[in-house]
Parts: sequence; C-alpha cells; structure tokens
Amino acid sequence: MTTIVEQLSNYAAGLRFEDLPADVVHQAKRLIVDTVGCALGGYDSEPARIARDIAEAVTSTQPVTVMVSGRQSSPDLATFANGVAIRYLDFNDGYTSTGESGHPSDSLAAVLAVGELMRRDGREAIVATVLAYEVFCRVCDVQDLKPLGFDHTTVGGLASAAAAARLFGFTPERIAQTLNLHVAPNVALYQTRIGNVSMWKGCAYANASRNAVFAAMLAARGMTGPSPVYEGVGGYFKAVTRTPFTLPALGGGDQPFKIMESSIKRFPLGQYSQTVVEAALQLRSHIGDPAGIAEIRIETVGTAIRLMADDPHKWEPETRESADHSMPYTVALAFLHGEVEQKHFDDRYLHDPAVRALTRLVKVNESDEANRRMPAAMLCEMTVVMRTGSTHHAAVEYHKGHHRNPMSEHEIEGKFRKLAGNTLPTARIDRLLECLWRLETVVDVGNVAQLTLAE
Repeated sequence: MTTIVEQLSNYAAGLRFEDLPADVVHQAKRLIVDTVGCALGGYDSEPARIARDIAEAVTSTQPVTVMVSGRQSSPDLATFANGVAIRYLDFNDGYTSTGESGHPSDSLAAVLAVGELMRRDGREAIVATVLAYEVFCRVCDVQDLKPLGFDHTTVGGLASAAAAARLFGFTPERIAQTLNLHVAPNVALYQTRIGNVSMWKGCAYANASRNAVFAAMLAARGMTGPSPVYEGVGGYFKAVTRTPFTLPALGGGDQPFKIMESSIKRFPLGQYSQTVVEAALQLRSHIGDPAGIAEIRIETVGTAIRLMADDPHKWEPETRESADHSMPYTVALAFLHGEVEQKHFDDRYLHDPAVRALTRLVKVNESDEANRRMPAAMLCEMTVVMRTGSTHHAAVEYHKGHHRNPMSEHEIEGKFRKLAGNTLPTARIDRLLECLWRLETVVDVGNVAQLTLAE
C-alpha cells in the first residue's frame, strides 16, 4: 500500500514546469503578485517587526533576505519574518472546501526563501507554488481539523515542506524524510483563532513554514524522521484525525490543478466575510443615512457564522485580529464608511460608539441554501430593515476576486500598488511588478526579495 507521504513525495519530485498548462502558470503568477503585495502592506505591523527583530539578530552562512529591510538571516527565520508580513493584514488569498479551509499563499514565504537559498529560477518557483497549493487544497478537501481542535496551519506546514523539499532538489526518498520530519513535531492548535484573537493568528502559518524549511534543512544533511508518520500506530491518523483518509489523484494530465480554485480577497478580512461585506456595500447606496437602519439580517454559510460570529469577542472585538474575523463588525464598517480597509482595524474604529451601535443591530442566521452551495459559492443574503419599515435586499454568491468572479490583472495590480505604496517608491514598484509578471523568465528568484528593498 502506498502511504500518504509516498504519494506526496513521488508527486513533488515528478512535477515539471512543462506539465503546467498556461492558465495554471498565469494563475500562479497572479497569486504571487497578490501575496508579495500583502507582504509589503503588512511589513510595518507589530508582529512583523517582532519577527524581523528575531530574524535579523541571527547571522547565517546560508543567508536569505528579509523583505524590505534587506537584512539577511537563516533560511528558516527569514521564512518566518516574511511569512508574518504576508499574513498580518489577512488580505492574502483563501481556499474554501467542504473540509478544511485556509490560505495556501502563506506557503510562498517558504518558496521564496528556499528559492533564493538554492538559486532556483522563476520556473522552479512557479512549480513549487503550484505544488504547495496542490498539497494544501487536496488535504483540506479530505479532512476538517477545526472540530478536532487543530489548526489549518498543520496542513499548511505540510504544503510548505513539500515545496521546500522540491526546491532543495531532493529525491522522492529525501522529500519523504522532509515530510516525516515536519509532520511528527508540528501539530498546531485551533485555539489560535478562537475568542479574543491574539497576534499569533498572523504568525501561525509563518511558523509552520519556518518549521517546514527547518525540516528540509535537516533532511538535506541526512536526518531521518518517524515513518509511517500518517499510518503508524502512533501516527497522525491515530493522534489527530482519529480516522484515516486517502488522497485523490493530484493535479496533472486530466486532473485539474487546485490552484485554479483559490480566490483573491477584495477586503482585508476573513475569507467567509467577503460576500457579506460586498452585500453591505451594494445595499449602502440604497439606504441613505445608516442612522435609519433598524436591523441588518444576514443569512449565510454555517461555517462563516461559526468562525466569524459565534462568540462574544466577534461582537465586541478588542483586537485587530478579532475584528478582521468579525462578521458584524466588518458589516458595520461597510455601512458607515463605504469601504473596509486596513485603517478600519485601528483602535479609534474598534471603539467607535457608532460602529458598536450598528454592530448590535446585526442578526445572523445559518442558511440551508448557502450550506448546500458550499464550497462552490459563499452565498450571503442580506436584508436591511429601516426604521420606516421599508426593506432592502441583496444576495452575493461570488465576491469580487472569487475564482468564479476573478479580479482582472489591472485590479490585482491596483491592490498591489496600494499595499506597496507606503513602503516602496513608484519606480521600484514598477520593476517589482514587471519581474513578477515575467517570473518564468527570471534566472534567480532571489531577485524578487531584492526588488522589495526600499531605496
């Protein structure tokens, strides 16, 4: 019987750039552009600063660049620092499934770090990106860790480990050891995303990627790991999922690549609130003064409610991390300000009496129809009841940026430029975008990090 690790390792070693259809290559570049933009936008955050302080205190004989600052660190700590910047704004992509969900683009911190370390070209970076998405999404499709108390970054680290091992140029056997070395010691708790959410929410996948790169560095030196790490009597199936799962055929040939089902965010907030905020913005133009609202009724996916409206901290958030995962808070922002941007998660908005008052008018209910249409759509139906008794209704199933309602390249660039504008001058942004859109022609993927440096 082929084990999970053997299936993934053989696939990771065998995937070639020539196997990737043109639309898959282009989608990978779209997502890389979006992710690097998110890293530039998140660079000045407190968690990113803390991560940089730790990374930049370390010197290495195998140095990798920390984005923007240009300082160098060990491959694993540079991965962590860049990964925290990618994730902080909760603005990078999302993948939703009937199983687990999460943000596969977080694995790009590992891709760019190991790509730079090993002097890989842009084509190999694209292959590693597609591989990370394939591993993350396929595993998410067959398991849901949340009810078991574990975080999706447990899957994310596996995706980063596969990508890192591929970029190291390992044989299938050495890739298998990387996966073994990563899976056995790195199971993350779902408490990261519950209650009064802390800074760690934006660091958890970055840490998983850091551990993945460390596992690859160990494997490169001959270290072996526990096996079979999934199927063994003390393995992942026994301790984590409690029941075995099997993976379907992975992308290639007649099998589509899962990267095509990942969605880009229009707003810097949780994936499941994208359609909710879009519905609110559609209704805002019809209602006039928000002071006339008597009630906001939301019917949407049960998963969205459990993640973003099912505990008291989501109704009166005290941290940015709780607020960007609060459905009622972000809906109130949309009606009051006509937009939801990074600035709206500062303390002055978190404690704004007008926002708190409108939040209390939100009523959230699970929709059988929305549940039925998951994961293809994230249907939100919203009804606003005015104090006059009149009502207004909107329904959004695919937010702008959803893979069935994709952003144009122009829109992705616009998002990138807005995120990068406080960090890089226009000329440097232009050069960086040109490099990313032509990534398959880049000889050394380390050029990406170099082009993020402030002049």
